[in-house]
Amino acid sequence: MAKEYTDEFRRDAVRMATTSGLTRPRLSSDLGVGVSTLNKWVQQHPLPDTALHGNVPKGDTMI
Repeated sequence: MAKEYTDEFRRDAVRMATTSGLTRPRLSSDLGVGVSTLNKWVQQHPLPDTALHGNVPKGDTMI
């Protein structure tokens, strides 16, 4: 049976995945969710300020 996660948990996971600097495999392991689940949450619920620009601070460039 699939485990149910709260909306708050999912939002926090997406925020961490897009801003923490941790790899998704590491973060998913820390959170106890599968990498594919975490990736799906990020695709379905991108954060407004990271959806277009990633987590690059203003003035910095992506390499």
